Amino acid sequence: MRSAAVIGTGLIGTSVALALTGQGVTTYLVDRDPEAARTAAALGAGLAATPRAPVDLAVVAVPPAHTASVLKEYQDIGLARFFTDVASVKTRPLMDAASAGCDLTAYVGGHPMAGRELSGPLAARADLFHGRTWVLTPSAFSRAEALHHATELIELCGGRPVIMGHAEHDRAVALTSHAPHMVASLLAGRLLGAETAQLRLVGKGLRDATRIAAGDAALWADIIGSNAGPVGRVLTELAEELCAVVAALRELDDSAAGPRGKGAAELLAALARGEEGRSRIVDAERPADATQAAR
Repeated sequence: MRSAAVIGTGLIGTSVALALTGQGVTTYLVDRDPEAARTAAALGAGLAATPRAPVDLAVVAVPPAHTASVLKEYQDIGLARFFTDVASVKTRPLMDAASAGCDLTAYVGGHPMAGRELSGPLAARADLFHGRTWVLTPSAFSRAEALHHATELIELCGGRPVIMGHAEHDRAVALTSHAPHMVASLLAGRLLGAETAQLRLVGKGLRDATRIAAGDAALWADIIGSNAGPVGRVLTELAEELCAVVAALRELDDSAAGPRGKGAAELLAALARGEEGRSRIVDAERPADATQAAR
């Protein structure tokens, strides 16, 4: 890949541009906000300009609800030979792109599994994607050459390409990213009514549990709303478990109640499930041979 364009110079878009420029790829920066593009250019992410001839690949780095319309706009003016995106939802953008009449043969959806709770070009890092999974979701219409360019992009950014189906991806991120963000936001929201003396007791546990709640609210409303069905199903199951825990706590708090074994057992079971589930993340991060040896 010799040339690329990044449309949208926020955290992810500028990080992609920094990585590409660092690999010697001529990279153009396009943004609705010219100041954002100029800021990214000042950081060394590329040229704040529209290329005069089609580049090899354009990366659409805008929120999911706008991905299809931006893809259509820049395909129509011939910005690039091939296109990908970095939206964290894949089914809706593909459906919108098909409805908008986009050229799906030149497009492969993508989602780098990396980010920060900060936003904007000033938060960007050239090494943001090093060693991180980057999902590609080619459709039935995607040409092999389009997939090749999207894969090359990931390799230039230091990521690890993984192919998934659109619905499979959206179910996965609903569980591993979108629902956790919603839960973190709800938990952090409880602090709005806290007394100053209570907030002085905040430790690392609560800071870790609510860190992602610092993400841009408007962006995350777009992301979660664009994946509403899968996220809603995860949160429904969570709500059912939460109700069971609340019932157990009420039983334990009722001094007039008889034996409290059921409530204690329910509480212990919920905490044990959490302990076991957390260990699965650690196991999944280990190399296959190390995981087998640990067992």
